[in-house]
Amino acid sequence: MGWLIWSGAAVSVAGLAGLIWCIWQVWTARRAQLPDEELRARVRRVMPINMGALMFSVLGLMMVILGIFLG
Repeated sequence: MGWLIWSGAAVSVAGLAGLIWCIWQVWTARRAQLPDEELRARVRRVMPINMGALMFSVLGLMMVILGIFLG
C-alpha cells in the first residue's frame, strides 16, 4: 500500500499548491487596492478554485490515511 500513501501525498501537495495560489491571488488583489466591486469579482472568481483545491487536498489526505490503515 505504499503506492497509495505516496500518491495520496502527491494529491495532497497538489491541493495545497492550489490553496496557496488562491491565497496569493486574493492577497495581490487586496494589495492593489481595487474598488470594492472589482475586489469582490476577483474573490468570486477564485472561490470555486479554492474549494476544489481544498477538496483535492482532503482527498489526498484520505488516501494517505487509507494507505496507512490498509498497510
